[in-house]
Amino acid sequence: MIRLKNERQIEGIRASCAMLSEMYEALKPLVKPGVTPKELDTFAEEFIRAHGGKPAFLGYEGYPATLCVSVNEVVIHGIPHDRPLVEGDIVGIDSGIELNGYFSDAAITLPVGAISPEAQRLLDVTRECLNLAIAQIVPHARISDISRAVFSHATKNGFKVVRQYCGHGVGLEIHEDPQIPNYVSVGPNPRIMPGMVLAIEPMINIGTSDVRVLDDDWTVVTMDGSLSAHFEHTVLVTTDGCEVLTRW
Repeated sequence: MIRLKNERQIEGIRASCAMLSEMYEALKPLVKPGVTPKELDTFAEEFIRAHGGKPAFLGYEGYPATLCVSVNEVVIHGIPHDRPLVEGDIVGIDSGIELNGYFSDAAITLPVGAISPEAQRLLDVTRECLNLAIAQIVPHARISDISRAVFSHATKNGFKVVRQYCGHGVGLEIHEDPQIPNYVSVGPNPRIMPGMVLAIEPMINIGTSDVRVLDDDWTVVTMDGSLSAHFEHTVLVTTDGCEVLTRW
């Protein structure tokens, strides 16, 4: 069931998104060679709790951390570890906050120092996919319009779209209907309506679109070991378009 949010709920979600945005702004300068994903995770949890929120991912279906930190070939759900980041890595960071019962969700992929031209192009195109997807969010459009924008831009640039995972509704829970694939599927294709709050999140690979889950039952990696990028915003559908509630 797709839940349209009322004004009180929207204000609560907006506040959660503002806190998440502040957390990302504080976290970004820490992403550099020598820092470990666990150190990033500790910083994020302390920031969220100090500002009166709760880490939305921590404990969700048993997930053990505040952040998903996905390095290089890790697509999503990378569990923070003690191996230091090195020059040339790319690092996807995904997180959400519960604030007074309202949820936010956002992700960004960052370079660690200087990265290869190929890796930079992957980051640029994936971010462009997100922007193009958000541009489709207007009342009475279809979810497939979002999906088509991501898929078309990624494939036009020679990249592959992850099919097993998708965007979703968010706000009163961390995951809600509708599902928002990054390709045009044969599944449900509801209209976009004012009051929807959507987490739009392209996941784009340099190589194959195929992925697998590691033995920890969380970490999703590309099947061929190629690089993957992930960007995400929480977006409110308004009467005349949309409002991006998160920022990095």
